[in-house]
Amino acid sequence: MGPLEELAALNVTRDTALTIGVFDGVHVGHRHLIDQVGTAASQGGLASAVVTFRNHPVTVLAPDVHVTYLCAFDERMQLLRETGAEYVAPLMFTRELSQLSARDFVTALTDRLRMRRLVVGPDFALGKGREGTVPVLEALGRELGFQITQVSPLTRAGAIVSSTAIRQALGQGDVQAAATLLGRPYRLTGPVVVGEKRGRTLGFPTANLDIPSDLALPADGVYCTVAWVDGQPRDAVTNIGVRPTFGEQKHTVEAHLLNFDQDLYGKTLSIELIERIRPEQRFSGIDDLVAQLHRDVATARDVLAARVSS
Repeated sequence: MGPLEELAALNVTRDTALTIGVFDGVHVGHRHLIDQVGTAASQGGLASAVVTFRNHPVTVLAPDVHVTYLCAFDERMQLLRETGAEYVAPLMFTRELSQLSARDFVTALTDRLRMRRLVVGPDFALGKGREGTVPVLEALGRELGFQITQVSPLTRAGAIVSSTAIRQALGQGDVQAAATLLGRPYRLTGPVVVGEKRGRTLGFPTANLDIPSDLALPADGVYCTVAWVDGQPRDAVTNIGVRPTFGEQKHTVEAHLLNFDQDLYGKTLSIELIERIRPEQRFSGIDDLVAQLHRDVATARDVLAARVSS
């Protein structure tokens, strides 16, 4: 199978306006771009389409670099479908694809996805060595029968919205800034697995989440969160870190659901990060830790109550 054969499975039946990229996190900047695809499609009597790389190109071009994502691939596909795009086409970025010329790449898009308009953001390029800059693509478009629309970047507080900016905010524990750029709270999702069960003995039972290693984690600390259990939101306090009071090294994500005592083992839990309460810290003893956990719960209740009333 050729590097772009995956696109043929989409069975596109109409000419399209499309955009292409990773779209990690499907943040407000991505949705701004995809909205412009929809506008171009409506104006030209076309179907709207999004091509998303299953994996980040860096995983192929610089395999030694550890790549983290803002959401799992399945969640990204769901978020992209929710934008209203008529077609969402996943494409694996491979070494073979990275060697494809810009001409061969856009020829495949016109043949397989019936592309008649390509909508791109700033600094866009495709093809081997990023040879397919906007001027090059415009020339190819005149030859192959498609037009280029370049969209200005979306900014927030004077800065361009990007997946990199969101990762930086998370790295600083600023989940509120990350939520502004995402257009929704940052979410961690994973199955509940058996942990040390230490929280239960302290009076704060926790659900230990098995988070994929390629999902971006925020800075270590205690967070006010909302846990989604079987489609229902539950107030929670979540600790992310290594539990230094107990001398551990392994990173964990542990959520204490307030006013909740059901068995969660084996369930998949999603945690929305609302606000960082404090950094993770080492306590001199269990009593000090428990006293702080009570304060954390009280803070979380106040934050979540204010959020509901606002």
